[in-house]
Amino acid sequence: MTKAVPKILVVDDEHSIAHLISSYLRKESYDVRENYDGPAGLQSAREWLPDVIILDVMLPGMDGLEVLAQLRRFSNAYVILLTARTEEVDKIIGLTVGADDYVTKPFSPRELTARVKAALRRLPASSALSNAPGPEWLVFKTVRINISARQAWLGERLLDLTAMEFDLLRVMAEHRGHVLSRQQLLEMVWGSNYFGDLRVVDVHIGHLRQKLDPVNDLVVTVRGAGYRFDDERR
Repeated sequence: MTKAVPKILVVDDEHSIAHLISSYLRKESYDVRENYDGPAGLQSAREWLPDVIILDVMLPGMDGLEVLAQLRRFSNAYVILLTARTEEVDKIIGLTVGADDYVTKPFSPRELTARVKAALRRLPASSALSNAPGPEWLVFKTVRINISARQAWLGERLLDLTAMEFDLLRVMAEHRGHVLSRQQLLEMVWGSNYFGDLRVVDVHIGHLRQKLDPVNDLVVTVRGAGYRFDDERR
């Protein structure tokens, strides 16, 4: 069976930057498309279904944060935001809306390519985590996790998790009862070559908590230490 070529969508209104990013990604034999405004990028995401989207915040027609908000209604693609150095608020909003990572301009194309490679390793078909040795099922009182299928249930309800949320849930479930620091989670899920900051962990934990139902309090914050998964084993 022929392995599918990863699809990468680059959305940036500066043509020279979009071309530069695309040239580096094509050297890795990825299928790359470019768009230069928000509406066109959103349409490509809907029709082409890319695996990874590199999305500039400042776009004509519709800014990157609005594109991201609409994108998350139909896509779980891994999104890397491109932000200017002074756009600290946009970074936080972007992560909250649903970005998986961000890169600050000016950036190294090699660094960006490395992040794309890391993102692709998390896709269901090729995730390093999903291929790791261990049990196929993790079963708890409230949550059930199928490792190979990369699916999780809350009771009888299948959870709609992004690739990042699933990996976070799996790692914490495998270490049930143990406190994992933000740095540990960053290294286990994002990888040791991740260049961003620890806040990305907090944002994704927040998203995961909402989907797990905060009333259950399955993911506990241990102040000053990290997070602990507290569901009981069955």
